[in-house]
Amino acid sequence: MVYIMKFVRIVGERGQVVIPKDIREYLNIKPGSEIIFEVRNGEIVLKPRIQGKKFIEEYFKVPKKLDKWVDLKSIIEGELNERISLY
Repeated sequence: MVYIMKFVRIVGERGQVVIPKDIREYLNIKPGSEIIFEVRNGEIVLKPRIQGKKFIEEYFKVPKKLDKWVDLKSIIEGELNERISLY
């Protein structure tokens, strides 16, 4: 499903534009969030930047019923040790 929202805003004297509240809430953009601006074929694409560590933690999050998180550091270190031992 494609979700489309369109808003018109005026660029201020300092080149600033306010991101509408509905869009900020939909994309979970909060004060201090990093934003990526992309220019694609004459259009500006604006999207939140997801930090690598946060993305990995969310991606590998253990279901709540287990009541614990995956220890990514141990998994990565184990994989690294296994690969080193092969050489």
